[in-house]
Amino acid sequence: MLNLSNRTAGAIRALQRMAAGMATAAPRIGDTKVPMSLLEKGAYINYQRIEDNLVIVRERLRRPLTLSEKILYGHLDDAHGQDIERGVSYLKLRPDRVACQDATAQMALLQFMSAGMPTAAVPTTVHCDHLIEAQIGGVKDLARAIDINKEVYDFLATATAKYGLGFWKPGSGIIHQIILENYAFPGGLMIGTDSHTPNAGGLGMIACGVGGADAVDVMADIPWELKCPKVIGVNLTGKISGWTTPKDVILKVAGILTVKGGTGAIVEYKGPGVESLSCTGMATICNMGAEIGATTSMFPFNNRMVDYLNATKRPDIANYAKQFAHNLKADENAEYDQVVEINLSELEPHINGPFTPDLATPISQFAAEAKKNGWPEELKVALIGSCTNSSYEDMSRSASIAKEASDHGLDVKSKFTITPGSEQVRATIDRDGQIGVFEKVGGLVLANACGPCIGQWDRKDVAKGEANSIITSYNRNFTGRNDANPATHAFVASPDVVTAMAFAGTLSFNPLTDSLTGSDGKQFKFSEPTGNELPPRGYDPGENTFQPPPEDRASVQVAVDPKSDRLQLLQPFKPWDGEPKDLPILIKVKGKCTTDHISAGGPWLKYRGHLENISQNCLIGAINAENGEANKVKNQLTGEWGGVPKVAADYREKGIKWVVIGDSNYGEGSSREHAALEPRFLGGLAIIVRSFARIHETNLKKQGMLALTFADPADYDKIQPSDRVDIEGLESFAPGKNLTLVVKHADGSKDEVSLAHSFNEGQIAWYKAGSALNLMAAKAKGQ
Repeated sequence: MLNLSNRTAGAIRALQRMAAGMATAAPRIGDTKVPMSLLEKGAYINYQRIEDNLVIVRERLRRPLTLSEKILYGHLDDAHGQDIERGVSYLKLRPDRVACQDATAQMALLQFMSAGMPTAAVPTTVHCDHLIEAQIGGVKDLARAIDINKEVYDFLATATAKYGLGFWKPGSGIIHQIILENYAFPGGLMIGTDSHTPNAGGLGMIACGVGGADAVDVMADIPWELKCPKVIGVNLTGKISGWTTPKDVILKVAGILTVKGGTGAIVEYKGPGVESLSCTGMATICNMGAEIGATTSMFPFNNRMVDYLNATKRPDIANYAKQFAHNLKADENAEYDQVVEINLSELEPHINGPFTPDLATPISQFAAEAKKNGWPEELKVALIGSCTNSSYEDMSRSASIAKEASDHGLDVKSKFTITPGSEQVRATIDRDGQIGVFEKVGGLVLANACGPCIGQWDRKDVAKGEANSIITSYNRNFTGRNDANPATHAFVASPDVVTAMAFAGTLSFNPLTDSLTGSDGKQFKFSEPTGNELPPRGYDPGENTFQPPPEDRASVQVAVDPKSDRLQLLQPFKPWDGEPKDLPILIKVKGKCTTDHISAGGPWLKYRGHLENISQNCLIGAINAENGEANKVKNQLTGEWGGVPKVAADYREKGIKWVVIGDSNYGEGSSREHAALEPRFLGGLAIIVRSFARIHETNLKKQGMLALTFADPADYDKIQPSDRVDIEGLESFAPGKNLTLVVKHADGSKDEVSLAHSFNEGQIAWYKAGSALNLMAAKAKGQ
């Protein structure tokens, strides 16, 4: 008798069962249906797509994959045909969801309405968090915001209802905290119209900040395009403890990589140190990755994520992710373009700033640095919260510090503000007594909104131009960012350090080593902060915070008053009309030019839905290389000096296109697409710079602007503000083919400068059509 091995015999038996009709298919991950959110019907996590795509991608690439590559390539629109080369290819991707904050949602929804689509193709939410100004306290500030912004909130509420979007009302919380609590899930891909969307990387999601036009593409069922990112690995060893917090990890990374070091890359955290970080702590790290220019940041799936999902009533997602865990971590021996090593056991708390988030100083050296640099020693205001650090863990750790100071009879010496990240967090810290602790020591609890972090702060304690110091647990500290005062020295630290320093009132205080004097005259040192990492229990969003799409959407009328100065329906931009000749330079920008410089926030936020009105802030913060001043440029037609928007509009009215010359990392910071819409609306043709920040470069392309870079960055110095320029080569505009800038100087001499670009064929089509939206609308009409 033939002796068969057990394996062979088993295979024959399987064939026999199949022949007898008894075979059963192997289970697939997609056989299980798990909702992406408890708040949406019929939208399920699509792990099967990732699984199927990775089979194809692995066969093609034949190499280990990093975690971010698995998730990103798992969402490819065409895994068979897609070119995949880090830093080179443009990936076409299918995100799982879209999120918008209220300031950017206005323009995104106006664009979506122009595209002629009846329903958003993917789950989409709008969050009202940007338009609430911090003034006197949370309850009154919220009531004031609802009154002042009524027509905007009515527009957002009706537009979301009309097109099938979820609407989070003012007071519900900051977009990124609400996403983490309700929508983020391991292995997902999300885009959001806010640069700190990467916050969701704390739950193992690839979440990228984009402009509203990108959001419109995805809402209209068009693949999202992203230049294939490089991958930076941050290997965490040791264990975090004591005064060191997850915030200090990203403050350290920012110091290493700088504000430009992450451009074009996903930052992927890994290593044994990950398990010592809480889920919301990981979110903090990912959130502030925007400050190093990263496409996004993320963590591998781990037990801390399971804990958080369970605590936020999503155990089904936690269990589903466990089944898919092999694709929610990097492969062994996966290759990174750069690796950063950080030992958490040795990491000191850091304080970053002023004026830039990458000037990183260990706390042990900070007092000496402050003295050496002449930074104002008195600490005027300490502020905790923001989308970066407003979780229950952040609040409870800060409250432990405040309670210890209170027990010693102390109140804060600096003004002290507290911003809960969501109504869920606020309701729980109220229930658990932390709000009472903060208020007892003199703290002011603000609305569940962005507030001072984005310039929504009606600050009264210092005059504009008065040098002073503040410290925040926020993410950005560019000049004038928080209070519109260019003399404010803003420093960024963990909520723990910020809270402790509020009781000292001075930059020279180190809470790890220095003592304070209690009301009894005795000195004491703060204990190490303690807190509960897990979020609230028993809170559900109700009708006062969340509006789901109605069943009957056909009868909903979108509210836009034609006479409004807050909202304005869009008119399409004109298509390409030939080679541009003899263009004036509107402004040659010198030095740092963030999206805050190009399209200021603060009081201008109210015009985010009215392109004509908000364009009056275009480039008013940029420094003119000709005179070293802001918002003062020479009109080349009249010889008179005027504000940038006024001169730009004068050129436009006379039918003259113009260009901007910019420096390095132009457009860093917020994702606000208004920084691209405004120059386009005012008649601009091209922005020519040494280098771009990623989101802004894409936003310019989407609006039909030429986003060009000097092939030799030193050629920036050849351009004079009084020059006229021709741009040659657009008749044969093609990927990888440089254009030529003919620079005509006032003395009659000329220079020819080579201009590089990153346009692909699809983006060139946007330019020729006048904008990506023009092309989309034409396709929707079958043209």
